[in-house]
Amino acid sequence: MNIHFKPIQESDFTKIKKIYDYYILTSTATFHTEPITIQELKESIYINHPIYLSFGIFREDEFIGFTYLCPYKKRQAYNRSAEITLYFQPEVTGKGIGKTVIQFMDREAKKIGLKNLLAVICAENMGSIQLFKKNDYVECAHFKNVGEKFERILDVVIYQKEL
Repeated sequence: MNIHFKPIQESDFTKIKKIYDYYILTSTATFHTEPITIQELKESIYINHPIYLSFGIFREDEFIGFTYLCPYKKRQAYNRSAEITLYFQPEVTGKGIGKTVIQFMDREAKKIGLKNLLAVICAENMGSIQLFKKNDYVECAHFKNVGEKFERILDVVIYQKEL
């Protein structure tokens, strides 16, 4: 399977929104509970930022997902760290693409001088937890009962990789 990455462009946001809306409405992969606007997406996913990189994920010429880095916290002392996020079209999950994406993002983050990547995950999302564990991320935080979605109280875990 030929997976490659291209920096996210303005024209990608409609495809990104379609994928993200699916997860908003069907899962706890995100804690948004209602679809968000493209403008709201642009506030999280930066284009052409020197540190907070964003990429479309392609299989051949098909846009199958997106991945990006964003600030863990918006205070200068955290600038050595970033949060990593990735989402795929539902039909391509579980096919080994996540490993390729995480390894790519780890390399890119290291190249630009980041020291830590953090994955913030709903504790019931075992697929994501296993994916990050297999890529040498370790649990560094567990927040109990901090979210509520689909009438369920949810925990959040953070997995960290020191680059």
